[in-house]
Formats: sequence, structure tokens, C-alpha cells
Amino acid sequence: MKMTLDQKCALLSGKSVFQTREYKNLGIPSIWLSDGPHGLRKQAGASDHLGLNPSVEATCFPTAATIANSWDETLGEKVGEALGEETATLGVNVLLGPGLNMKRNPLCGRNFEYFSEDPYLAGKMAAAYIRGIQKNGVAACPKHFAVNNQETRRMASDSIVDERTLREIYLTGFEIAVKEGNPKCIMSSYNLINGTYANENEHLLSEILRKEWGFKGTVVTDWGGSNDHALGVKAGSTLEMPAPGGDSARELIAAVKSGKIEESDIDARVNELLSLIFSTSKAVKEATKNAVLKDGELNLPDDIKKKHHDLAYHAAAESMTLLKNNNGILPLKRNTKVAIIGDFAKNPRYQGAGSSMVNTTALDNLLDCMEKSSVEVVGYAKGFDRLGQPDDVAVKEARELAKCAEITILCLGLDEVQESEGLDRQMMKLRQNQISLLKALHRDGRKIVVVLSAGSSIETQWKSYCDAILYACLSGQAGARAVADALTGVINPSGKLAETWIEKYEDTPSLHHFAGKKRTVEYREGIYIGYRYYQKADVTTAFPFGYGLSYTTFKYSDIDVEADSVSFTVTNTGSILGKEISQLYISAPGKMVFAPKRELKGFAKTSLKPGESKRVTIPLDDKAFRYWNVKTNRWEQEEGVYKISVGRSSEDIVLSDEITLKGTTDKKPYDMRKLPHYESGDVQNVGKDEFVKLLGHEIPDGKPDISRNMTLGEMNHARSPLGWLIWAILTGMLNRSLKKGSPDLNLLFQLNMPLRGLAKMTSGMISMGMVDGIVLELRGFWFVGIIKVLVEFVKNIIQNRRLEKRLYNYK
Repeated sequence: MKMTLDQKCALLSGKSVFQTREYKNLGIPSIWLSDGPHGLRKQAGASDHLGLNPSVEATCFPTAATIANSWDETLGEKVGEALGEETATLGVNVLLGPGLNMKRNPLCGRNFEYFSEDPYLAGKMAAAYIRGIQKNGVAACPKHFAVNNQETRRMASDSIVDERTLREIYLTGFEIAVKEGNPKCIMSSYNLINGTYANENEHLLSEILRKEWGFKGTVVTDWGGSNDHALGVKAGSTLEMPAPGGDSARELIAAVKSGKIEESDIDARVNELLSLIFSTSKAVKEATKNAVLKDGELNLPDDIKKKHHDLAYHAAAESMTLLKNNNGILPLKRNTKVAIIGDFAKNPRYQGAGSSMVNTTALDNLLDCMEKSSVEVVGYAKGFDRLGQPDDVAVKEARELAKCAEITILCLGLDEVQESEGLDRQMMKLRQNQISLLKALHRDGRKIVVVLSAGSSIETQWKSYCDAILYACLSGQAGARAVADALTGVINPSGKLAETWIEKYEDTPSLHHFAGKKRTVEYREGIYIGYRYYQKADVTTAFPFGYGLSYTTFKYSDIDVEADSVSFTVTNTGSILGKEISQLYISAPGKMVFAPKRELKGFAKTSLKPGESKRVTIPLDDKAFRYWNVKTNRWEQEEGVYKISVGRSSEDIVLSDEITLKGTTDKKPYDMRKLPHYESGDVQNVGKDEFVKLLGHEIPDGKPDISRNMTLGEMNHARSPLGWLIWAILTGMLNRSLKKGSPDLNLLFQLNMPLRGLAKMTSGMISMGMVDGIVLELRGFWFVGIIKVLVEFVKNIIQNRRLEKRLYNYK
């Protein structure tokens, strides 16, 4: 039996928050999609997309930001495989992750979900996750495609970026993930890119993703991220989520009948979705036989819980990053008397907030783990209020406790308010009460080891007040045991930073163009994000990209550069087993096109016993020497001498050689005289005119307009007392929740949501016609607007009933 046009159009949008439609008479089942960058979040009972309602227990692995510090693709694939196993066992077809957007700015509130500031590292790790997840027959869904780098106005912001930067920085990670991971699904981002929403951006979805990269799978919108569903389908977007109701299907039907799109566009998208449905359903049906039924919900069996808790520990252990270790204070010697101080030691920060929040199967804390270790714990003190409130009593207790110990373990970090989906961080600093406690203990003459729990980089002007710093990042449900084992020498920390830690926020290249008041976000820094900027502009950093210490030492020697690989020898010159992450950087000639000082093009993690040497070979792939030429509109290779460098970090280069290559074009992409700040790397001072020359077109004004795409947070700009009132109520409620230290994520989402989202997020209760009535009201046509809302409300109910009858009573 063939599908009708109505049925095909309706299939291309969800029936509920996390489920697609089914047609039992056609043999088409419904499938589940669930959040899960670092652990499955399948909600029990009523579903929402922000992690507000409870979810079924699952393993909370370290976040992507944490495991990226392992630089270990094999580990990433193992974690992915475990995620995929839990996904299938709990009856979910599509795992919404991993996230691999670039860390353009350290204040992005969702950086804990993303791997790196470098697209090569992010792409390699994401591809590994995808391969692992899909071994179980379910689908991975890397996100958010693309140029999604802030939470502020994330559903309506317009990322203004030049084509070379788009290709080299913001798409390369996705390219690697797609080509090497072969995901069955990919999620489009909320934002616009150069004036066109990502989900209906033909250049992004059709020309690049599908035609250039060969992606054959399903493109799913971020939840509520569809603007014009018909244009999305035409551009290559498959599935609109969560549950827009019949209005979405009618939009597609009308678009086909009017000639706006072809029925062949619908057919192409339906075929993609059916392939996803049928390819995952068999695996899910088989895997759920292993689940335990509890209170009507599928749950993980105990053997999977234990196995994956152990893997979560291993993943955290491989990602521990030692940033400071004066006089070899770590590892702690057996029977050392230690004081454990800091709220995070007893109440751990182990994951971020929002849609990725996992209901753990178990949870370790550092205090318990240290009490079971080889040291003597003399006591625990809370030390500070984690939300920053003064607490003199807690400080006094901590100082008194520290007197009884030889070494103080001080657990510092960012709290749940500072790192969450939906809002960007307000500062790079730790809470002042944490820093004040550290300084007080230092003045008391204590030896202090700081354990940091934070999903993104922070300012560390305080680092001189402690003897050692162990960065745990957000290390998942078993991370505390990994921290304890790293402190006591059971494991040797081998992680290295996947993002640069700067001295102060004012040093970041996107300082003047991040999360501002306008809708447009100008990527004036171009290709110079992260270490690419700090090295080019000669900015001193606190800890460079790729940095991390070990309890042993390594020596590099004998580099050999070939056209397709670089080989060298690494020797463990210390007294204990260790793992070294070797990093390969390439410096382009830089005569034909401006370029960073060096760029990561490969890496390898090597385990070595004391005195052992190994020959390491890092391949040079098709991304090693390329740059995007905006004149030829293709990848090109510059002629000249390339410097090949191997280092312990991006700034600690230990071996180097050169290779001379031929060029692929004589066409220069730029007149360098007109781009002086890009030539020098001083991109904080790029002016509007210079940025326009780089872009090749003018910059939109970025002012809010009263339309379907006005956000609820912009209704104070409307011409309606009702709009002003709604804005005042929502803003007031949000501010009160922030002051209490528990940000209301639902309110944050609502304030960032365009008015069209009302029709996309309400399961068919509100139609786009009703939204147009609201827009009229906000424009000042109060009576006409209200009448239109009421008329369209009745019309929507009638049309929804008629559509449902056609869909499911078809004979």
C-alpha cells in the first residue's frame, strides 16, 4: 500500500516530544529519540526537552569536554559503544549526541557538552563516539549543525561568518564526524547562518552535507528549531521535532500543491526517515529483551550497570589532567594526613545542567573515595557555600581542620548555576568565596592541592596560592574514584587540555562579539579561535592547548617526515608507567593566504613502561595541508615549505622538520593589504569595514523585528501593552530564580524562543495562523490580532481532526 501525500507529510514531524508518528496499517513503527551526549536521558512519564522531569536510570559518563582531555579515540569508541548499548536496551532508536560545536568563547554555557576549540580533535573524537554508538544498531545524532556557539538568543541569533572560517573551523569537525563516523542522523542547529536558518540552509544541508560529504541519513531539527518546514525539507532537513501537530503537515501539503516544493522533495525525506526507522527498530526490539521491567518502564539490568560504571571510571581516569605539581607534592605518599575541604568533595559536580542531565545508576564522591584510599583523612569541612554566599563559620571550620593535616585537598569549581544549557556564563572566575578560602589557607602556611570541577576553562590568577592543581572537569558518576586514584598515585594522570586556558577573559579573540545585545553575532576573529589566536597574536596563556603534566617524564627523538606520515620515537625516562599524548602541528608557508602559526593535524596516545621506547607514526590525511580558497571555492594547497612540528603541547614543541609541496592554484583569495588585522592576528581590533571585506557582503543590522521570529524575550520592543506585560512577568520570574541559585531552564528557553516556537512546541494546540494573530497584536493591531487568534484557534481544531481522520482511517 502506497502512502498518501498527507501521510508522508505528517511523518516528517514528531507525534510527541521524543517520538515519531507510526502507521501500523503500513507497517511503519514509531521510534524514540532521546538526549544523551554523555548518558541516555529517556524520561519516565511526561517528557520535556530540558531535563526538568525525571528520567530512567542510566550511566553518566564523563562529559565530552572531559573525555576530549584523554585525546583517546579508542576510549571514545568504547564509551560510545556503552552509550549505544544502553540506548538500545532502554528502547531508544536515536541517541542525540555527541555535541561537537567549537568552543569559540569560554563563556558559552554549553561548552561542557562539546569536545574542543580545535575542529580536528573534536571531529576525531566525535567520529569515534559515533562508530561506537552505532555498533549496537541504533543511530547516533551528532549536533548542532552548525556555527552554534552561544546560548544567548540561541533560537534566533544570526552567526555572521566568512566562508573560509565556516569551512576550516566550524564545519571541519562535522566533516570528519560524517565521513569517518558515518552517522545515520545529524541535528541541525537553532541559529541562522549569514541570514538563513541552519535548518533550511541549502548551502549547509544540500550543497555541503549531502552533496560534498555524501551524507545519506536523516537531518532532525533541534527541538523547536524549524522555521519554514517546507524550505527545510527542500534544503535537506528530514524530521521536524518535537511535536508541531497537524499544522506542520498541512504546511507541507500546501507547499507541494502551490509548487513551493516538489513532491519528490517530500519523497526523498520520507525515504531517509524510513531507512532510519527500519534500520534501528530491529536492533531495539532485540536489545529490549535484556531490559528489566520496573513500574512499567524499561530499566538497565545490574550487570550492564556495573560494567558501565567501571567504564565510566576508566574514562574519567584517562582524562585526569594535572596542571600544576610543585616539588612533586603529588602523588600523595601512603598514610599522609590529609584534610578534605570543599562542598564539591561531598556533593560532586560531575555533569552539566539541561537536556544532557542523566539520572545516574550510582554516584561516587571524593570524600568517601579518599577515606578508602592509602592516605589518612583527618576530616572534612564544607569550607564555602557553592553558590557564593559568605559563610564565616564554614571558613573557620576549614582553617581549623587544615591545621590537623599535612596536606589539604581543596575541592573548587563551578556550580550548577554557572554552567547550564540555556544561559551563558557571566564570568570566567571562580566564586570569590572559594578564592578567599584558598588564600586564607595559603596564609596559614598550608600545603594545598586543588581539585577543580568545571566543564570549561576558568581564570586561574590564584594558582600561585596552591602547590598542585588536578583538573577533573565534569567526570561523570565514577569520576570521584578516578580523582582519588590520581591523587594517590594508583593512576598516573595522562590527560591534556583540549582547550586553551587564558589568563583573563579580556584576552579572548571574540571578546567584543559574543552574546551581545544584537541578534547578529559577528565572527570577526575569523579562523583565529583558541590557540590559533593566542599564538598568532603572541598572547600569554595560563595553560596552553594540549598542556598536561605527568608523574613521569618523556623524551622525543628521531623525527622522520614522509609525504603521508610523520614518525618519531618516544621514551619514558621516568620511574613509573605513563601515557604520553604526542601532538602533530603543521605551519603553512603563509605567503599566499594568512594563516595561524601552527595547527593541529594529528595526535597519538602512547603507553610506556619506565625506560621503554616506542616508535610512533601519525598519518597525514587530506586535511593536513589544505585551506579554503574563496576565489576558487574549493580546498587548495599553498606552494612552499611547510614546517612539521611534534610537541607535548601547542607551545612545547620538541621536534620539527620541513617538507616542500607544490601548490594547486595561483589564484590568491584575498588582497592582503585590505586585511591587515588578519595578517597580523590582531583580530580583537578588526573594524566593520575590514570584516565586510573578509565576508564579501554587508552585515545585517541585527535589530529585532515584530514577526514570527521575535523572541518572547524581545517583546518589550513590541507595540503592545500585553506583550510588555508578558515580557515583564517572564523576566521577573527568571531573575528571581537566578537570585535563588536555581535558574528556571523552562523560562530561559521560553525567553529565547521565537513566537513561531509556540506553533512548533505545543503538540498542535497552537497553529502558525494563531501566531500570525499574536504578531498582529504585538504590532499594535490589538482587536484585529485577538480576533484572528480566536478564529485560527477554531480553524486549527477542525483541521487537525480532519487530518487525523485522513491519516489513520485511510482505506
